[in-house]
Amino acid sequence: MGKLPNFTLGVEEEYQIIDPETRDLRSHMSKIVDGAKIFLKEQVKAEMHQSVVEVGTNICKTVQDARQEVAYLRNRIHHLAAEQGLLVGAAGTHPFSRWIDQAITDDPRYHTIINELQDTARGNLIFGLHVHVGIDNREVAMQLMNQACYFLPHIYALSTNSPFWEGRNTGFKAFRAKVFAKFPRTGLPEYFDSVQAYDNYLETLVKTNCIDNPKKIWWDLRMHPFFPTIEFRICDMCLTVDETICIVALIQAVVAKLYKLHLQNTSFNIYRIALIRENKFRAARYGTEGQMIDFGRKKEVPYKELMHELLDFIDDVVDELGSRKEIDYVRTILREGTGADKQLAVFQETGSLNSVVDFITDSFLKDIKE
Repeated sequence: MGKLPNFTLGVEEEYQIIDPETRDLRSHMSKIVDGAKIFLKEQVKAEMHQSVVEVGTNICKTVQDARQEVAYLRNRIHHLAAEQGLLVGAAGTHPFSRWIDQAITDDPRYHTIINELQDTARGNLIFGLHVHVGIDNREVAMQLMNQACYFLPHIYALSTNSPFWEGRNTGFKAFRAKVFAKFPRTGLPEYFDSVQAYDNYLETLVKTNCIDNPKKIWWDLRMHPFFPTIEFRICDMCLTVDETICIVALIQAVVAKLYKLHLQNTSFNIYRIALIRENKFRAARYGTEGQMIDFGRKKEVPYKELMHELLDFIDDVVDELGSRKEIDYVRTILREGTGADKQLAVFQETGSLNSVVDFITDSFLKDIKE
């Protein structure tokens, strides 16, 4: 078997713009985005709510390249916000901001979505991490996407970072997905046995005016309609660069391992989406502290045991990808807790959601060396 392809990466992060006095979200995105475009051009853009800034890396050849770009983007947005007297944070939801108080960005694209989805769209005040992995062959990408679905809850649990919603402890480690589930065409993707079947599905939706373009397929994992990538969209926005890059490395390694099996004329088992949905719920509810279902053994297993099995599964591709250090950070997350665990610990200690917001903003540049 030959050398693995270079599984290029693209990382998108969505940041919260926060008032340092009230700790609430501040609809002040336009000045930050306009300032950032001087340096970052198309790497920064507005989102539907004016308190959200989205950034995206260039195409990265390695996980280390991705880390350098994510760190640079965080630094740049932090400094631009500081010039406006504002802070930046990274979490899947804001602990107490109410969506009804947030201004909508004046853009025809967002007006169209609001017109169609109404309060479902207005209430979508959430922040995610999206990871693209480059795959040139669409048929192979389709096969890998079908197989990778099994691992989505495992990856998702590590990213859980949205325990609060509009001032309440939701009881979930990741409530963001519950908010987003109100949108159509979200959640775990359908199974498609070929690219032709997938394209026929998209064509039907466009022809029947369900969507005006394929980007309105908002699944947890999708074959990107315009780039030669598969895009993992399930994760909460992570507190720190270390957490983001760990998850990026894990996603890349899972894709590389599945591709390696493909080269050996074999594949990972494909399980029913209805079963995987059970594990996704457990990931959202309990993060890394609960149990998941091992479908092969048909029994509940502690999440951490399944994650160590996943680390063993991908071990033979990690060194070729050059990402062992980044992958090993999984063990740190399992030991120290996810962003949600840390937010909840601050709240338990202080009883203050303002303190939780301070923790989020203090963590934004934690792993970045100036």
